[in-house]
Amino acid sequence: MSGDHTPGPRRDGGRSRAETVLTLVRHGETDWNRERRIQGTTDVPLNELGVAQARAAGRALAGGGYRAVYSSSLIRALETARIIAAAIGAPAPVVYDELRERSFGQAEGMTGPEIAANFPEGIPDQETRDAVVRRALPVLEDIAGRHRGESVIVVTHGAVISSVVRRLSDDALPLPGEAILNLSLSHFTHTGDSLRLREFNVPSHNPDLLTLDVVGASRLPAHDSATAGSSSPATSFSTPSSVAADSAQV
Repeated sequence: MSGDHTPGPRRDGGRSRAETVLTLVRHGETDWNRERRIQGTTDVPLNELGVAQARAAGRALAGGGYRAVYSSSLIRALETARIIAAAIGAPAPVVYDELRERSFGQAEGMTGPEIAANFPEGIPDQETRDAVVRRALPVLEDIAGRHRGESVIVVTHGAVISSVVRRLSDDALPLPGEAILNLSLSHFTHTGDSLRLREFNVPSHNPDLLTLDVVGASRLPAHDSATAGSSSPATSFSTPSSVAADSAQV
């Protein structure tokens, strides 16, 4: 499926313009995902399904021309990144702590009802979205600068992806209540000036062997996106949000 959703070089004004492509990938499922518990910076490993998801995504991404894999320092992302790197024949993932999940402080490990009971006015010590963007976006820009004209994979977390997407889409995405899927792909391009969102929350895999739900992948409006091909309903792993208080921050 990577061949359908991996952006390639684009032509503007009749001239070839090499693009750097950063594909942000959400990690595979964990037991806390399944139990609908907020993970944040708590270091929860992949469960059996999460490993299977990562392997399926790796097979789908193989042949997509990716040159390197980068990862959050949290084990659920790093396990996912290692599996994908091996599948696509890339070197071991390069780890950045700045790509770790948003911190949810005292709410980590809680379910939605527990959060509502304990923090009716909101979680007091959670990291802000702006703080997440301030630490994560410069790293993404740096990675793009190291791989001019190439395609790379960055394995990170739902709240990191949603925070960056909100900033780059002027809050158009994620849509209200939209969950970022395990092993979904969000494609960004960089042509030397700035990072641009090109396609968001696209399933990465052929999920023939796993339990599924059918959902729609979100794309930017045509004037903001260079995505080729038509948008069609996407089949995805049915994994609940890891941030029950905000389903867009998975």
